[in-house]
Amino acid sequence: MNKIPNRQVICDVLMEHAKEDRDIVVLCSDSRGSASLSGFAEAFPTQFFEMGIAEQSLVSTAAGLARGGKKPFAASPACFLSTRSMEQVKVDVAYSRTNVKLIGISGGVSYGALGMTHHSAQDIAALGSIPGMRVYLPSDRHQTRALMEALLQDDKPAYIRVGRNPAEDIYTPDSMKFELDQAVTLCEGDDLAIIACGEMVKPAVEAAKLLAAEGISVQVLDLYCVKPLDRDAVLNSARKVKALVTVEEHSVIGGMGAMVSQLVAEYCPKRVKNLALPDEPAIAGKSQEVFDYYGLNAEGIAKAARELMGR
Repeated sequence: MNKIPNRQVICDVLMEHAKEDRDIVVLCSDSRGSASLSGFAEAFPTQFFEMGIAEQSLVSTAAGLARGGKKPFAASPACFLSTRSMEQVKVDVAYSRTNVKLIGISGGVSYGALGMTHHSAQDIAALGSIPGMRVYLPSDRHQTRALMEALLQDDKPAYIRVGRNPAEDIYTPDSMKFELDQAVTLCEGDDLAIIACGEMVKPAVEAAKLLAAEGISVQVLDLYCVKPLDRDAVLNSARKVKALVTVEEHSVIGGMGAMVSQLVAEYCPKRVKNLALPDEPAIAGKSQEVFDYYGLNAEGIAKAARELMGR
């Protein structure tokens, strides 16, 4: 069982590179502990900026540092980063094309017990709607590391959302074949495709195993690159199968499932079932309790797939 959360992996990668690249800077909004950035702050005090509970200033300051040649990574709880500072993200980062990487920590329902005020179930819809803003939801620690290494090599804005708790491993260092903005096919099948992102990829894989035992051939696509959407991968999947299921830790409105459905409807019409959080305040509880309640687990995904296939 993996005990390393993706947020810790982000800090580890940044610390490794900051030793040689003094332009790498990290900013946070009174969240260094929850973002697992305390180690970076201690090791590189001149490359770390504590902005306090001020997400708008966090983003604008990061944009200013980028204009000055720095490589800023701005971390804050996803629920606040994607809402309080949306104008600064739109104007100072995306429209101005500044090299700012936004790290949304404790995404989705990671703060489950705190309820809707701390859920980030709208961040894909909000930030994904901004021209020039990329959106990534890595599924495990190995993919998180590969994604961070890739983003350190470019100078375009991006939003990376990770959960609070350790995510179960899907990949190994040897099996991690990563290409930026290209989805990963984890299982091949020709009856049904399950397209998932973030922490929903693991239950999608488990659901595929349950369905395979029942004679349903399932393809699983890890769509960590929600924007830019890997159109070729999605359409190739749609052409092979009879129906598709999308799974995400986000509102059913405007998320990854909506993007996939829109693409499939236009270019390769097939039945698509979107599994996500409903358009209402989600229940409060531990993450897994919330997932189980809404069927965002292996059994729930398999049940939706059977119904879609008429089984």
